[in-house]
Amino acid sequence: MGEQDPGGNKKTVKAAKKVPADESRTALVRRARRLNRELAEVYPYAHPELDFENPFQLLVATVLSAQTTDLRVNQTTPALFAKYPTPEDLAAANPEEVEEILRPCGFFRAKTKSVIGLSKALAERFGGEVPGRLEDLVKLPGVGRKTAFVVLGNAFGRPGITVDTHFQRLVRRWKWTEATEPDKIEAEVGALFPKSDWTMLSHHVIFHGRRICHARKPACGACPIAALCPAYGEGETDPEKAEKLLKYEKGGFPGQRLKPPQAYLDAGGRPAPPLGAA
Repeated sequence: MGEQDPGGNKKTVKAAKKVPADESRTALVRRARRLNRELAEVYPYAHPELDFENPFQLLVATVLSAQTTDLRVNQTTPALFAKYPTPEDLAAANPEEVEEILRPCGFFRAKTKSVIGLSKALAERFGGEVPGRLEDLVKLPGVGRKTAFVVLGNAFGRPGITVDTHFQRLVRRWKWTEATEPDKIEAEVGALFPKSDWTMLSHHVIFHGRRICHARKPACGACPIAALCPAYGEGETDPEKAEKLLKYEKGGFPGQRLKPPQAYLDAGGRPAPPLGAA
């Protein structure tokens, strides 16, 4: 990925200037919005990385994604939804049979209890339909604000910020907030952007966190937004070494979804392998 100068030598990525301690609110807003615009150009195909065909599938998949990868969930849910396609079906399921399907996702007993419980709640209280309101979603078993905003933003088109571990890590590295509690991060970062930007902002940040700005070894030397990043240098800055750290399509590997959006495929993204594939 490293650019070359006319002499054929690798260019060194220019680091961003440090954020001044007395940065004004206006400067922070401008800096945050510019970085998001750059991310939108890098990831024009950003999307939710859980496979789903309807709000119920997305809700269940998001609950299952806790403490595991979206890839693992996507490899597991086809069998679940083939056997239990509706909330009524899953609500009446034998827990032991559901546990066996969900075993690859980890914490399968707790997750089985949650997905059967939320399915029962949907069947009994919402006519088998996923509600489109935050206050209703967060009352379902296993559903918190993060899960609710994933569903609202991607199944109902209602803006929300998804504060997962990647989002928390990156917005703190970029000094958009010093908050550590998800609710405070959601509020402080949300205030920097128009509400209409929230869902895609979440996708841009999470895509970047998974692919380049990793927790332990950020690929700083291969980062397309390094010039805007106040945390440049926390990771590997050598372009060739950094490029070897890249994940998913940036590193030539399959993505998270078995059935990704066409825009992702058109941009060179590759579907994930099915469960059990080599």
